[in-house]
Amino acid sequence: MAKETGQKLIAQNKKARHEYTILDTYECGMVLTGTEVKSLREGRANLVDGYAYIQGHEAWIDNVFIPEYTQGTWTNHSARRKRKLLLHRLEIRKLEAKTKETGHTLVPLSLYFKDGKVKLELALAVGKKLYDKRQTLREQQDTRETARAVAAARRRQR
Repeated sequence: MAKETGQKLIAQNKKARHEYTILDTYECGMVLTGTEVKSLREGRANLVDGYAYIQGHEAWIDNVFIPEYTQGTWTNHSARRKRKLLLHRLEIRKLEAKTKETGHTLVPLSLYFKDGKVKLELALAVGKKLYDKRQTLREQQDTRETARAVAAARRRQR
C-alpha cells in the first residue's frame, strides 16, 4: 500500500479565530485509538467545544468530539474523552508558563492528516472583547469592499 503524503483537513474551528486573538500556533500529534483514527478518516470531528490544558507537565485536550466508528465493536472509543497531546518538553514548559498568565488559553484551531498521521493545530490565544470582534468584522468588510472596487475598475478598463 502506498504511503500517504500531503495534508487533508478533517475539521476546523472557525469560531476560535472570531472569539480569540491568536498569539502563537503549535502543531502537535495526538494519542488516539484505532477506531478514532478510522472515524477521522471518514472526515468526522468537531473542535468547537474543545479546549486544551497542561496538567502534570503533559498537554491534554478535552471535549473534542470524534464520533464512534460505525463499524466498531466493543473496542469503540467514547466520543468526548480527554486525549493526550504530543509536544516537545520545552514547548509544554513554554505553554505552561504562558497559560498561567491571566487571559491566556489554549484553543484547537484545526485537525488534519499530515503524511498519514493525525495532527492538531493548537493556538495560544487571548479572548477578544466585543469591540475587538466588531473592529475585526469591520476590517474584513472594508478589505472585501476595496477588492470589489478594484475588480470593478479593472473590468471597466477592458
